Amino acid sequence: SDHGRTSSLIILVLNVLQTCSFFLFFSVGSSDFLEGDVVLPRSRSAIKCAARSYSCLWPKSSNGNVEIPYVLSDKYDATERAEILRALKDFETKTCVRFNPRQRQTAYLSFEPSYGCASLLGHTGDKQVVSLQKFGCVSFGIIQHEVMHALGFHHEHNRSDRDQHVRINWDNIIEYFTHDFDKSDTDNLNTPYDYSSIMHYAKDAFGKNWADTIVPIPDPSVPIGLRERMSDLDVLRINRLYKCWGF
Repeated sequence: SDHGRTSSLIILVLNVLQTCSFFLFFSVGSSDFLEGDVVLPRSRSAIKCAARSYSCLWPKSSNGNVEIPYVLSDKYDATERAEILRALKDFETKTCVRFNPRQRQTAYLSFEPSYGCASLLGHTGDKQVVSLQKFGCVSFGIIQHEVMHALGFHHEHNRSDRDQHVRINWDNIIEYFTHDFDKSDTDNLNTPYDYSSIMHYAKDAFGKNWADTIVPIPDPSVPIGLRERMSDLDVLRINRLYKCWGF
């Protein structure tokens, strides 16, 4: 019937839109993806860096701060540039991380609207792109999420102890993205699991027809994946990882 064909078409379109929204976080290039939006360049030993956050830290300067040079693409308009700078300023207010316009440094962050929302994991020693596509990625929480990847942090649900805090519904995950839910050998910095972390996936992340893929335990109603801004534990972890004293 016409009604049946219309319903089937609507379902097909929704599935295509969902798949396209997931691929907003991916690109085809000289890099591999470790966890969804975490990019690992093939040119370096990714396993060492990914296994231990502190093997790829940004260096501290003599004044005790972590000075990170950055460049903002000219493709961003004034409003987008202001939002990126506002998100970076929040790190500076709460941690010893400082973002300074690049001069001639070899290692720096380059904020570009190139391939969705994506970042390299930790300090690589050269130019590293933090991709913030103009559509859907230049928002306070997403900017901070990607910068935390650049500082060396995994997604919260990939923590080594995550099975004590969330249940992964493997059958609900789109097959292509199952690796995004693998556990990592993480240094949890003696901090508890944080459902409110800006690094946490949403309940329906990469779910078939938006079915729940991550369920908090023992209370499944706990909100996760809001990504509005860094949580208090996110801030604490940055300060512990980079030994920021006085924060």
